[in-house]
Amino acid sequence: MEHFGYQEVTADEKTRRVRGVFDSVAGKYDLMNDLMSGGLHRYWKRFAVSVAHVRPGAAVLDLAGGTGDMARLFADRVGASGMVVHTDVNGAMLAAGRDKLLDAALALPTVQCNAEALPFPARRFDCVSIAFGLRNVTHKEQALAEMRRVLRPGGVGLVLEFARVARPLAPAYDWYSFNILPRLGRMVAGDEASYRYLAESIRMHPDQEALKAMMERAGFDQVEYHNLSAGIVALHMGRIY
Repeated sequence: MEHFGYQEVTADEKTRRVRGVFDSVAGKYDLMNDLMSGGLHRYWKRFAVSVAHVRPGAAVLDLAGGTGDMARLFADRVGASGMVVHTDVNGAMLAAGRDKLLDAALALPTVQCNAEALPFPARRFDCVSIAFGLRNVTHKEQALAEMRRVLRPGGVGLVLEFARVARPLAPAYDWYSFNILPRLGRMVAGDEASYRYLAESIRMHPDQEALKAMMERAGFDQVEYHNLSAGIVALHMGRIY
């Protein structure tokens, strides 16, 4: 059994339900991100891309790339001689991202694929990232192993994800998550349930140390993490040697 928020469901049912969540929220995804985080998600993503230190000409794979924020930031870094592949398992999110990237004059390779079974050869990319997507993956260990498989020696894997907030802030953060977020979802996106799932999925996701251990078991070297905004979000980084 797998967790869909606080509910225990079969793996197939989780996959189906997660797809339904993102089919529902795709049209308002960017607006809701700005409202929920007060725009901080933009800082978190810029920080992740900056510390990856990808160079011009590098090949980058962005998993669960959604509306394309990470792909656009990476594209600025790798330049015309590099490549950024924008992917997502959800067709509605991928289409929204592709259209937004095209509006920004970026025609990036766009691939609908499952992070647990990537359609790319081994040692293909210099950097693989997944931002705010791993907690929705049914088999997280398999996705991490796939990230490692497609990385070249010397490459870096990035996992940017909600994490465990600093303990003194936990009561206020919980109140905000379970009272304000669902109301915002209802008023702005017309979908309260999906944003209640968001709050629940964060609590069920492995904490910083547990995710670090998962990445190490998947074969990443020198795994480290950076807590952002008092641990609301953490960036995990692992190298391949």
